[in-house]
Amino acid sequence: MGSQSGIDAAVVGADLEVPLLGGASARYVNLDYAASAPALVEVWAAVQAFLPWYSSVHRGAGFRSQVATAAYEGAREAVRAFVGGRTDDAVVFTRNTTDSINLLTRCLPAGTVVITTGVEHHANLLPWRRHCTIELPVPGSPDELLERLDQALHGRPADRPALVAVTGASNVTGEVWPVAELAALAHRHGARIFVDAAQLAPHRPIDMSGLDLDWVAFSGHKLYAPFGTGALVGRTDWLAAAEPYLAGGGAVVEVSTEGVIWAGLPDRHEGGSPNVVGAIALAAACSALAAIGMDKVARQENCLGELLRAMLDRVPGLISYATWAGPGDQVGVAAFNLRSRDHAEVAAILSAEYGIGVRDGSFCAHPLLVHLAGGGPDGWRPGCGLRVPGAIRASFGLGTRTEDLQHFGEALLEIAEHGPRWRYHAASDGSVSPVPDDRSWPQFLHLPACPL
Repeated sequence: MGSQSGIDAAVVGADLEVPLLGGASARYVNLDYAASAPALVEVWAAVQAFLPWYSSVHRGAGFRSQVATAAYEGAREAVRAFVGGRTDDAVVFTRNTTDSINLLTRCLPAGTVVITTGVEHHANLLPWRRHCTIELPVPGSPDELLERLDQALHGRPADRPALVAVTGASNVTGEVWPVAELAALAHRHGARIFVDAAQLAPHRPIDMSGLDLDWVAFSGHKLYAPFGTGALVGRTDWLAAAEPYLAGGGAVVEVSTEGVIWAGLPDRHEGGSPNVVGAIALAAACSALAAIGMDKVARQENCLGELLRAMLDRVPGLISYATWAGPGDQVGVAAFNLRSRDHAEVAAILSAEYGIGVRDGSFCAHPLLVHLAGGGPDGWRPGCGLRVPGAIRASFGLGTRTEDLQHFGEALLEIAEHGPRWRYHAASDGSVSPVPDDRSWPQFLHLPACPL
């Protein structure tokens, strides 16, 4: 169950067999980590150990409730430690990164100018548009990014607070952004910085205190804890001054006919019954990754990334995409197209004939995909929107093996040189499926409780 090099980390489903067309089967090669990563076995073990103790938190007098409350609050400390948070940073549990960002947008002081970029995932782009937003164009280099940000910060009204909201690593191309330099520049201008760490946290160490980051957000489902919890970590003042993100039980101290006294942090923004199991899972993932060492994770993934790029370079007609040219730090994400093939068709062939799971489409980053298209070579086809190009994305993490990437590279080479072995149909919605599809579905889908 191991992966390439010396990290002893196993994920649930590492040896899962999936059906192929024609009645064969193969071990599933998961190259869709950037969308949702599998659970670490330590995470699943922590959830199983906790479930007998699951109960309401904060207000229950029973012993199970007290245990559940202690576990839930203790999870905050594991999350804070994982990202190098300051002792007085708030840790607010949310559903995911998108939820965290929407929460923070509700807490900005009136008149705040938000500066973001065209590289961002929609989650770090659309929520800010309810404020005065400056969206910088996709930069051609890290230096250009810093120069444009410097100009934007110079140009904002001096009496208005500013927030720089940027990705930590691109979910399309994998480039790691110069977070340290961005934070220093923002603070030099009296601005604050928020980092969307959804793609950064699973692959690189984060030190909020050392970098002086104001806020970071990330998702459990990308951090080997797919149980529906994310986190917003950072400064308390804007969060504490804002109205609750969700008004309801748990967010209050007192309610009367005259009004309400809202609770302090973090309860203020965690209205309703929290996802206690998700918080336990997220904390377990943070602890397991910290025990491995994120520097060690990064070194292993760099080796795998070199192998992936070498395999892609062998494929004729393959177009790789990058935000900027030249070598640089890159997490395990690669976007590309085969010039003669539709991206959805290639993804369908990889799944149905080779047992390989990748992502195709526009990856919730439409402005970046339009930029990367650059007028549209023959390999580009519409993605998630009629005017938005699509591509194929391969991504990896803990549990990925060298043979997985070799199998992937050989499959792409066969598709590029010989095409599919089966017939495929493109539907009006852009999806592609084999005809006929003789693969059998897993047995659990036939249980009475399953809607299918």
